[in-house]
Amino acid sequence: MEKTSLAPLKLNVRRTSMIGFAFFGILLLWQVYDSWCPTFLTDIFARHIYEMSSAELKASDPARILNVQWIVGIIMACDNLAALILLPIFGNLSDKTDTPIGKRMPYILVGTFVSAVAFPFIPLFFHHNNMVGMVITMAIVLIFMMMYRNPAVALMPDITPKPLRARANGIINIMGYLGGAFATVLGILFVLSSYINAPVSERNIWTIEMPFIIASVLMVISALVLFATIKENKIEEEIRDELELGEKLAAVETPIDDDKPMSRANKTMLLAILGAEFLWFMSDNALGTYIGNYVIYHLQSVSSATMILTILGGLASVVGFAIAGGIADRIGRKWTISAGLAVTFVGLVVMCFVAPTGRVVGERGEFAFPTLLYAVWVLKGFGMALVHNCSFPMVVELCSSKKIGKFTGYYYTASMSAQTITPVLLGLVLNATLAWRALPIYTAILTALSFAVFTALVKNIKVSKVPTVTGLEALDGGD
Repeated sequence: MEKTSLAPLKLNVRRTSMIGFAFFGILLLWQVYDSWCPTFLTDIFARHIYEMSSAELKASDPARILNVQWIVGIIMACDNLAALILLPIFGNLSDKTDTPIGKRMPYILVGTFVSAVAFPFIPLFFHHNNMVGMVITMAIVLIFMMMYRNPAVALMPDITPKPLRARANGIINIMGYLGGAFATVLGILFVLSSYINAPVSERNIWTIEMPFIIASVLMVISALVLFATIKENKIEEEIRDELELGEKLAAVETPIDDDKPMSRANKTMLLAILGAEFLWFMSDNALGTYIGNYVIYHLQSVSSATMILTILGGLASVVGFAIAGGIADRIGRKWTISAGLAVTFVGLVVMCFVAPTGRVVGERGEFAFPTLLYAVWVLKGFGMALVHNCSFPMVVELCSSKKIGKFTGYYYTASMSAQTITPVLLGLVLNATLAWRALPIYTAILTALSFAVFTALVKNIKVSKVPTVTGLEALDGGD
């Protein structure tokens, strides 16, 4: 009876969308980075080891392209290793920071501006065959993006009551995918494969430089919009009562108490979620890291087809993010994530049967892109949207508002551990098998394992039913 007298919890959609500009910048940079850098590394290692471009190597001895993938994996993993160390550090630091502009905003602003300045130097060094300069610049970008990433992601749960975080996370992720969409458009306008397949002397640097410059400019704009619209300290003070109510209605087995050790039940739940997360990120990052090379060197298709994949997967993800919160309210976050993993697994099994079409369509002899792969990306995009939408709220559900940065660090420790290991491991698998078909098989196995761990070990605790404001009233200011 007491619940009916509670003031309704309010998901402020406009404010949540503004927070989403932080994630817009993150996914924008990550999409450009993941789409271009593995191919940059493949080509530059081919030039240094075999003294020919990767296109020339593909034409003369395709197996050697697979032989260098383990080196590509190590470089990509080193970046993730730095993230594994730095993300928890910046999470803890931001929890303890107190400034007039908030505890997260200083890290977001510094990380954004340094990353944005350094980012365009990656293709510049690559074009001039400066391997050391390129790798060092990649490391600088990653270090300062880690300064940005944890505090930016922690900002949403800072100012969102616990029962509303799954729906808020859907909005945040949709904003992030808009950033990814910008990067995808850049990939269509500036075709990486046309640069890679051209003779080295005829390569046009602006084909690879412009996407990085535009991404840097958009990142800075997104950070300025965030800074102008989100006043951390003021908002936290205004919604203090709602945040306290959210703590009482959290989906946890035992109440959270900062003055006591974490309960056994909550600790078991946390470890199970993080373990499953580790496995699904191993799968997802393997695809993200190697799909560009898979398309260019295995399917022998034009790289812009990868961007169309991203568009379709992004649209499916937006649908998933839009409905995931509502699904979780009905069946619980556990079964929403389990359903997402099952859908993703089906898509990856289908991918195991994708092969080069053999139909030449491109100016430089590229094959037509296999239509079946588009369906795979739709299934994967929708399924992983359900997973990502609910998994982060489940982790920060298990802590108080004083430790959100720390628990965000736990979430990213699991994901970055996976992303540190999987490029190297899959690179070794590709080197051992000399078969690109190992990519979908590897990812399908890991997705199946994550489903088994998550479904078996995580309990389904539904968020408490609370009165909420919906419709136009949810769009009011308050900040």
